[in-house]
Amino acid sequence: MKPDIQRELIPRDDTVHLIGALSAMKGKLLDAAQQWELLDGSSHVPATPSYTALLQHAADAQDLSHDVLQLTADFARSPRRTTRAGSAVLAHLATAATMSSHAAPHFTETAESALSLPRSSHPTDRHRHYLKNRMIIDHASARAFLRRTSESLRDAAKELDDHLGFHRFVSRLTPRESPALPPPRLSGRHR
Repeated sequence: MKPDIQRELIPRDDTVHLIGALSAMKGKLLDAAQQWELLDGSSHVPATPSYTALLQHAADAQDLSHDVLQLTADFARSPRRTTRAGSAVLAHLATAATMSSHAAPHFTETAESALSLPRSSHPTDRHRHYLKNRMIIDHASARAFLRRTSESLRDAAKELDDHLGFHRFVSRLTPRESPALPPPRLSGRHR
């Protein structure tokens, strides 16, 4: 195999392992985006939203972001990042790291608004209405950042999957080693 093609290949086992890690992380982010809800069954902000539960969304989003950042940092330190596929993967991971870091602050803002809701105010109070709308927007934005993070991880995994296709293509082009020839037989005549 030509050395320049060999340099472009990320080892197959590393590629498969990274695809698995990306898929697992993508699943966690999508689950969080789907499960962490603010609105009740009738699509309204609860009368007394739980500050603790909303703050937990922020803490869990921070943990997920840390995992995405760590995955990105590990890949950025690896020699794989210098390959064509590696640089494309790193670009998707960089986007994922940025998107994931925006989710926790929006969840925190949601929790702060929940804590600020005037408990004794009349339900038609303008400030209360403003805070509820702000909560809806912040919480929806945070969940959108989680979804965008998962999409970037999906795109990184797709790059790696395409790279596995490149592995298969190159392996078909590379001549297989022929089996070793048996040692020459000695003839029956000796001089």
